[in-house]
Amino acid sequence: MSNGSNIDVSGAVNNIVDAAGKIVQLQLDFLNNSLKVLADAVGPLAKTVTDLIGSLANTTTQVLQSVSSAIAPKK
Repeated sequence: MSNGSNIDVSGAVNNIVDAAGKIVQLQLDFLNNSLKVLADAVGPLAKTVTDLIGSLANTTTQVLQSVSSAIAPKK
């Protein structure tokens, strides 16, 4: 009754499980690398934003001082 072909079910299942495991591992590696890139970008970005806020505060202060000195009565 056998036509000479043997189906290796356990080998096929192992191959499927291995492939699924590799896919999951690749996704985890991608997520991990993405988080590292994001963390590396946040530091310089936060410094730039802090510097920008400081510059805006200084500029606003200078503008307000100029306006107040222009409005203040001259002696």
